[in-house]
Amino acid sequence: MLPLIEVKGLRFTYPDGTPALNGVDFTLYPGETVFLLGPNGSGKTTFVLHLNGLLRGEGLVRVCGLDLRDPRNLPTVRAKVGVLFQDPDDQLFMPTVLEDVAFGPLNFGYPRELAFQKAREALARVGMSHAADRAPYHLSAGEKRRVALAGVLATNPEVLVLDEPTTFLDPPSQRDLLCLLRELHQAKVIVSHDLTLGRALATRALFFSGGKIVAQGSFDEIIHRFGWATVPSQPNGG
Repeated sequence: MLPLIEVKGLRFTYPDGTPALNGVDFTLYPGETVFLLGPNGSGKTTFVLHLNGLLRGEGLVRVCGLDLRDPRNLPTVRAKVGVLFQDPDDQLFMPTVLEDVAFGPLNFGYPRELAFQKAREALARVGMSHAADRAPYHLSAGEKRRVALAGVLATNPEVLVLDEPTTFLDPPSQRDLLCLLRELHQAKVIVSHDLTLGRALATRALFFSGGKIVAQGSFDEIIHRFGWATVPSQPNGG
């Protein structure tokens, strides 16, 4: 089975000199749901932003056989890897919810009618059809999260990268998200400290520390090894 994502020797330092990644190796195969765990500032979010070229460091990042060191591959890779950011306000900027969700398909060249059809279908999947004509800034934080996820799903990417997807969601919405993620066929990379979500979805887990992956194994193995099994589930950045 060929990997969807290959990362070798990835290093990244922010412009102010802050080191973030220090030699990360990673492989993602079809059907996997990989959870990234680790303390704040350990490099998790910085790492996932490399998976569709939002950040560019030193080392190899290859997506579906396409090397991100070649800038000509960037548009195709961004169609294959959909990213849900920590803050949904980073993804919502159009006048209406429907236009926001349709933006991705339009940007990737879908005909207008098909783009808006895909947007409506994605909104229905996340339970936000009723908000299609509303302005995104009128939504609650949890509603914005679901609309941002619809924007990712509308383009049907091969890989989903979700950074703290349960942030701002109330318990019923968290359950709905869990059920939705179970149904989705895409491979997933999820940054989250939500133990319930991890136990339900993860096929394996990685632990970040100091910009490196220092351990990997089953989700339960990793949270017990690092003493997280008794930590209350809560959103956390990284």
